[in-house]
Amino acid sequence: MKIAVIGCGNIANSAHIPAYMKNPEAEIKYFCDILPERAQAAVEKYGCGIAVTDYHDILSDPEIEAVSVCTPNNVHPTISCDFLRAGKNVLCEKPAGRTLPEVLEMQKVQHETGKVLNIGVVNRFNDSVNLIKRFIDSGELGEVFHVYISFRAHRSIPGLGGAFTTKAIAGGGALIDWGVHFLDIVMYCLGDPQPKTVSGETFCKLGKDMAGYVYKDMWAGPPKLDGTYDVDDSVTALIRTEGATITLNGAWAQNIGEREMYIDFMGDKGGIRLQYGSDFKVYTTKHGSLVEYTPEIKTNNHFENEINAYVDCVKTGKKLPSHIDTAVITAKIMQAIYDSADAHREIVL
Repeated sequence: MKIAVIGCGNIANSAHIPAYMKNPEAEIKYFCDILPERAQAAVEKYGCGIAVTDYHDILSDPEIEAVSVCTPNNVHPTISCDFLRAGKNVLCEKPAGRTLPEVLEMQKVQHETGKVLNIGVVNRFNDSVNLIKRFIDSGELGEVFHVYISFRAHRSIPGLGGAFTTKAIAGGGALIDWGVHFLDIVMYCLGDPQPKTVSGETFCKLGKDMAGYVYKDMWAGPPKLDGTYDVDDSVTALIRTEGATITLNGAWAQNIGEREMYIDFMGDKGGIRLQYGSDFKVYTTKHGSLVEYTPEIKTNNHFENEINAYVDCVKTGKKLPSHIDTAVITAKIMQAIYDSADAHREIVL
């Protein structure tokens, strides 16, 4: 299967491209990036493909069956829809779009074309997350009535002044960058319940004084002090769904020297704490005693799982849990959090 990778930055080189290279059913024909040196570097590094700078040059190639869109958020919808309309299948990195209307347009085009449109919510292909889903689906936690999400770090704004902190490009900050993954894990494990009400607040505080910002970590750096900082560096929200209630606390940057990246699933028979990107612990009772244990399972690289599933679904037509139809639900929640923060009131969906 001939593949095109659109955008040759960090997520392409750390995840998508290596996974395609390991898949015997896939062959990368094009590396596309608006920076010609990045596209050419990919050709030289991986020993295959053609370097191009304009994705429009790829649209009419009949050999291309599938693409990965690994660009900044602001062009996800346009590029994805152009490829769908050209008869190509698409895996678009998260978030699908910056706003709910953008995501709904992507869903509309997918329905019109019938081609595959999956979103890069890679945790749906994580072995630990899928085991948690089996715990919940089998009733081992009983009724999961509440979930608490924490994605908080000590002064770790990415690329201050760059694309990540520019709303016009990214659509938001800590919520749309980190929160989308955490919310998506919860929605997936709970069976994608429909949200009913959302109340949230976002804060743009620690990075406002760009020259005075002292940081612990800055991936996607260095700082661009002549750039833009107009996104949320922290967020809190309460989400009521047709099932469990969800609360979250998120921060790229907090004045607490801890990194707390976990999800608590609260059931009336048991609970689970998932350490993001790692293992999880189960808490329950048995024979009148308190019990806790950490399941040990063999795990595969979840990006490889995702790419392998994508290649297979293009071949078979199988609908994956990362389909645009499920991504829309998380997009509704994030849009409602931002709308609630702007209006300082609860949003009814």
